Amino acid sequence: MEKRFLMTLLSLPEHSRRWLTTAGTALVLLISGCATTLPPEPTAPTPPQAATVTPPKSLPSYRLPSDIPLSAIGTSDTSAHGVASLDAPSDLWDRIRRGFAMPDLQGELVRDREQWYATRPDYIQRMTERSSRYLFHIVEEIERRNMPMELALLPFIESAFNPQAVSSARAAGMWQFMPATGESFDLRQNVFRDDRRDVLASTRAALDYLQQLHGRFGDWHLALAAYNWGQGNVNRAITRNQRLGMPTSYTDLTMPAETRQYVPKLQAVKNIIARPEAYNATLPLIGNHPFFDTVTLQRDMDVAVISRLAGISEADFRVLNPSLKQPMVMAAGTPNILLPWDNAVIFEDNLSKHTGPLASWTAWVVPTTMSVAQAASRVGMSESELRSVNNIPPRMQVRAGSSLLVPRTDKRNGDVPGHVADNAQLSLQPEVTLARTTVRARQGENLARLARRYGVSPVSVADWNKLAVNAPLKAGQRITLLLPKRATMASSARKPVKNTASASKRKTTTAAIRKPVKAKAASASSKTRVATTIKK
Repeated sequence: MEKRFLMTLLSLPEHSRRWLTTAGTALVLLISGCATTLPPEPTAPTPPQAATVTPPKSLPSYRLPSDIPLSAIGTSDTSAHGVASLDAPSDLWDRIRRGFAMPDLQGELVRDREQWYATRPDYIQRMTERSSRYLFHIVEEIERRNMPMELALLPFIESAFNPQAVSSARAAGMWQFMPATGESFDLRQNVFRDDRRDVLASTRAALDYLQQLHGRFGDWHLALAAYNWGQGNVNRAITRNQRLGMPTSYTDLTMPAETRQYVPKLQAVKNIIARPEAYNATLPLIGNHPFFDTVTLQRDMDVAVISRLAGISEADFRVLNPSLKQPMVMAAGTPNILLPWDNAVIFEDNLSKHTGPLASWTAWVVPTTMSVAQAASRVGMSESELRSVNNIPPRMQVRAGSSLLVPRTDKRNGDVPGHVADNAQLSLQPEVTLARTTVRARQGENLARLARRYGVSPVSVADWNKLAVNAPLKAGQRITLLLPKRATMASSARKPVKNTASASKRKTTTAAIRKPVKAKAASASSKTRVATTIKK
C-alpha cells in the first residue's frame, strides 16, 4: 500500500505533488493538534521539496472530539493551468476542423467562390455525400504525416470526390493525376487497371507529391499552386518576381486564371466546412470511423464472385475499387481490394466456405499481329464479344505482344502473372485488305526466309500453310500468303514482259497513254486507302 501511494504521488505533475504534499502535511498537523485539549496556535507548514517527498509510513487512529468545530476547506483557482480537451471529435467534420493549420486567404476571389458554392446547395450535398466513402482514410493519412487538414478537402476542388472523373487534359481520378505525373509516383496505367483512380494508391501519391512540393517552396499556398500549374511554372514565376524586386507569395505571382482561383476555391470550401450554418449549407453526417476495410486476395477473382461473397452489388464494389477496368481482379497486380467495413467480414467468412471456381477470365498475350476475328477464333470467343470485353474499336487489328482478357479454358487456366498484370498493353493497327497470293520458294529457302522476303510474320505463314515455322522448302514449292492488295498488285506489275517484237511495239505505241493512266490510278489508290476486313 505504501509503495503504491508513493508511485502514484510521484507520477503526478509537479504542481499537483506540491499541493497534495502541503495539504497532507496540514491534515496530519490538524489531526495531531486535535488530540490535545488545548491545541497550540497553528503554524504555516513549510512545503517540502518535490524531490524529497516521503509519504508517511503509517498514521495512528484518532477520534476527533465532538466539541471542536472543523475548519472550512479552501479552494484555489486552477484556471492558470491549460488543460487540453480529451473529448473525441463528434464526427469527421469536427475532426477535420480541429486539424486546420494553413493561414487563411482573404480577398474578393475567396468571397466570389463562397458565393458560388453557397448558391448551389445541391452540388455541395452531392459531393459531400460522395466524399463520405473516402474521407476517413484521407484524414487518417494526413494526420499520420502531420500535414494540414485543409488538404483533405482538395478532392472537392479537383474532382468533387469522383474517382472516375477525367479532365480534358487527361487527368484522372479523385486527385486528378496526369498520366506522366502518375507514372512518376508509381501509379500503374494499363489495359487492366488505372491506379490514378485507386483510392489508396492515388491518396498516397497525392500526399507524397504535396509534401515534395512543400519541401521545395516552403509554403503550402505555393505548393498547391504547383500541384495545379506545375512546379516548373511556379518556380519561373517566383524567379521573375525576384528579378523585379517584387514579393513572391501566392497572391503576388502572375498565374493563369485557373491557378489564381485554385487556393481561393479551397479556402471557400474550408470556410463552408468550418461554419456551414453561415452559408446555409447542410453537411451530411460522416461518422469518425472507417467506411471500408482492406482485404488481400491470394488468387484471381471475378468481380461478380467477390460481390456475391461480400453481399454487395457490383456497382457498389466498383465505387470503392474504381481503378479496375475488367470483370476480374488480378491478385498479382491488385492484391488489395476495398469492401464496406461490415461486408469485409462477411466476404472472408463466405470465401473460406467457397468451393466453386474463383475466376472465369485470364489474360492472353497475342503471339503475332492478327485480326480480331483470328484472335477470337484462337480463344474460343465471338469477334463481337472479344471486341466488347477488350474495348477494341472496329476496323482495327491486334498487334503482337498485346494482352487480351479471354475466358479460362483447360489450356489457359492459370492466374495472370505479375509482369502481365502490371505492364499489359493493347496495341492496335488499322486493318488492311489482304488478298490470297501463291508464291514459289527459291532454291535453299525455308519458310522463315520466304516470310521475311515478303515482309510477313513466319508464324502467320506457317499457320496459313499448316507447316512448321522453319520448315525447309523445295525450289519452286507453292506457298500461300495473305498480302496487302497494293503489295500484291506491285508484285504482279514486276512480272517480266516477254521480249517479242509485238510486245515491244505495244509498249512503244501505248507508252504515251499508259503514263497518265498509271498516274490517275495511283491517285485514286491514294484516295481509297480505307481499312477493311481481311478477305481470305
